[in-house]
Amino acid sequence: MRTAAILPVKRFDRAKQRLGESVADPLRRELAEAMVADVLAALAQTESIEHTILVTGERSVAISALEQGAIVIEDDNERGQPAAAALGIQRALAEGIERVLCVPGDCELNALLYSDAEGENQPAVVIVPDRHGAGTNGLLLKPPDAIAPSFGANSCERHRALALAAGLDCRVQRVPSLLLDIDTGADLDVLRARLAAHPARATRTRAVLGQPERTNIISISTPA
Repeated sequence: MRTAAILPVKRFDRAKQRLGESVADPLRRELAEAMVADVLAALAQTESIEHTILVTGERSVAISALEQGAIVIEDDNERGQPAAAALGIQRALAEGIERVLCVPGDCELNALLYSDAEGENQPAVVIVPDRHGAGTNGLLLKPPDAIAPSFGANSCERHRALALAAGLDCRVQRVPSLLLDIDTGADLDVLRARLAAHPARATRTRAVLGQPERTNIISISTPA
């Protein structure tokens, strides 16, 4: 089955703004850039993904993605993740793609999802929630326009309701590698611990988090 990954990416100077209280702007940008680079590299190495469709207004990542063979859609208006995903779906349909996987650029180790959720017998809609069970960190759609993506707060239940309203089979699948959003200093602590347990993964992100002079800056827990 022809499959594409859709990756919306904000401009790096606007990315990960919820980390603002924990991480200085230059490091926040560098971290966002490293995580997107790791996701693009993982997608490029995933045989079941025929195309990676990057939707972004960030010129630097667009250049890198093109060099890796990705399709790039300019998103200068940046109207949000649902709108970016919709642009990607339109392009996927134009390319004759039969199934899409919508993934954000700021989740840990996205490529591990594919071996779990892209089999021929999977439901038409597979929702991968965040670790709180409210948001959506991955959305597998077969066909690509099975439902309209609706990312954001409480999107897991919205996606489920959309699938059920459309009469589609729907499954919520918790994938450990996709449960973590990086929004707070505490999330960075968790990410660092997970990467320490898997030293061969996410090399660019690991390089940013592992610089000794930055360890104290990014090791901040959320107040009780």
